[in-house]
Amino acid sequence: MMLVLPCNNMYRVVVTDGLAAVAIDKLKSEGYSVDEISFTRDEILDGALRKYHAVIIRSATILDKNAIIANSGGNLKFICRAGVGVDNIDIRVANKFDIMVMNAPSSTTQSVAELTVGHLISCVRRIPEADRNLRKKIWAKKNLRGSELNGKNLGLVGYGRIARKVAKIAEAFGMIVHAYDPYLSHDLFGNTISYTSIEKLFSNCTHISIHCNLSQETKNLIGEDLINLMPKTGADGSNCGNHIVNLSRGGIVNEKELLVCLNNGKLTSLGLDVFELEPALKNDLINCENFVGTPHIAASTLEAQIRVGLESATQIIMALDGELPTNLINGV
Repeated sequence: MMLVLPCNNMYRVVVTDGLAAVAIDKLKSEGYSVDEISFTRDEILDGALRKYHAVIIRSATILDKNAIIANSGGNLKFICRAGVGVDNIDIRVANKFDIMVMNAPSSTTQSVAELTVGHLISCVRRIPEADRNLRKKIWAKKNLRGSELNGKNLGLVGYGRIARKVAKIAEAFGMIVHAYDPYLSHDLFGNTISYTSIEKLFSNCTHISIHCNLSQETKNLIGEDLINLMPKTGADGSNCGNHIVNLSRGGIVNEKELLVCLNNGKLTSLGLDVFELEPALKNDLINCENFVGTPHIAASTLEAQIRVGLESATQIIMALDGELPTNLINGV
C-alpha cells in the first residue's frame, strides 16, 4: 500500500539500543529529527514509539504483539533491526498494522564468522581453561592437551551468509565442511557436503556450528538425542571428542540437556555467545570447565558496528523516501 508521510524535515526517528555516530549523522544529514532513547518495557507498552515515523532497534528492544499494538495508530510505519535476527519483532502483527520491518544482515557477517572460529579454537585448545589456571598461579601444561581443527569434519546447521563465511575460514584450517539446510537447493552448497537430515549431519561430524534462525521449528533443536549421534573420533582418526558452538540465537540449543552432556562426557566442549535468557549470569553452564561463553558479542567489533549502523540508516532513508528497502522482511 502507499504510505502517506510528511515532508522529510518532519520525519522523526528514534534509536533505542545505540547506533554508530556516523549512522546517526547520516540520518540527521537527511533532515530527520533523531532521538537516542533507551525506553523501558513499560514506556514502550505505553506507546512511547507512536510519535516516531521510524525506529531502529537491536535485540534489547522487544517489539512483540503487545508492543506493536500499543504503538500502532500513530506515526510509526518503519522498524529496522540493526543486525540480522528479527525474532524480537512480531512480523505478523507488524503486517496487520502496515508497518515495514527491515534488517541489516550483511554488516556483521565477518565479525560473527571470526568469533565462531574463535570459539571453536578456544574449545578444542582449551584456551579459557588455561587462562583461568594461569591466573590462579597454576602451570597446567601437562593437563591441557587439546586437538587440532585440521582434518576434522565441521557440520554447519544452516548454510546462510555467515555459515558460508565460516566454511571458507574453516577450510583454510584444513577442516572438511558439511552442512544441513532444508531451505536451500542442492546446487547452492557448492563443494560443501550437504545432507537431507540433521541426524545425518551430526552422525558424521565431531564439530558442529549453528547458523539458523530461532523459530518454533528450531526451538531446542539441538539436544542430547543429536549429541548421541556424534562420532567422537575425528575424520583423521584422532580421538578429538565432540564440540558444539552456537553464535546464532539463544534457545536453539537445549541448554539443560547440553549441560548434562558436558558433565557425562558425551559432549567434550560447548561454546555459546547467545543464551535462552540473557544476561546469563546465573546459567549453570558457567560452572563447567569445558564450557566457553561470551556475552552476546559476536557482532561487537568496531568495523561491524559502523557497517550495521550505516546499513540500517540506509534502509530507513530508502523507506522514508518512498523506495522499497533492499532488506525488507515483510510484504507490507
